[in-house]
Amino acid sequence: MPQLSPAPWLMILVFTWLVFITVLPTKVLAHTTPNKPTQQNTQKPKTEYWNWPW
Repeated sequence: MPQLSPAPWLMILVFTWLVFITVLPTKVLAHTTPNKPTQQNTQKPKTEYWNWPW
């Protein structure tokens, strides 16, 4: 049964993870956001309590 022989599958697994670890993070980190985040208002809005009718 060929699936019990780890020789070819181990190397495929190793090379696949090498690609995932080396190539893909650099491609993902190379993307930039189109809009820079802006500073939001830091003041808290005034909240009012509800008067429940019961």
